[in-house]
Amino acid sequence: MNRKNKALLFCLDESRSFTEDIKKRFSDTSKYRVLSFSSRQDFLSGLAAEKAGGCCKVAVIVINEIKEDGYSIERFTREVHKISADMGMILVFSPEKDEEIRKAVKFNIDAYIPKNSNSILRLHNVVKKLISKHNLEIYHKRRNLSLWVLLVFVLISAIIILVTFL
Repeated sequence: MNRKNKALLFCLDESRSFTEDIKKRFSDTSKYRVLSFSSRQDFLSGLAAEKAGGCCKVAVIVINEIKEDGYSIERFTREVHKISADMGMILVFSPEKDEEIRKAVKFNIDAYIPKNSNSILRLHNVVKKLISKHNLEIYHKRRNLSLWVLLVFVLISAIIILVTFL
């Protein structure tokens, strides 16, 4: 049960300054794999190309300049969820536009993190939370399967005992 799951971090950052901090924080290659992209098209194609089953996938979208409206960000997150529905989404943005972004982008985002001195630590905590959530879903499915197998075994045993008794 102590199987190590690898988490895939897909980072979208045009300036690549925040991505370097993420790579430093998630440097353990046995637990994390960080893939960085500088454009949305590269990000979507890299996401579609990566078919890692059973891994926890997390997308970190860094917005450096607020030149985009919330609708385009919302549309982009929908495209990401079409490719990979079980992916966790984290949005990192400048703290000046905090309320504007939270009102514009309401769906498909697991965490909103404003850029400041402790944003990498907050990002690390959110990624750990998403990994734990992913692992709990896996163990929940295994538990349900085990319960069904146990129920079938008990029913077959009861039928066999009933037949031998009669």
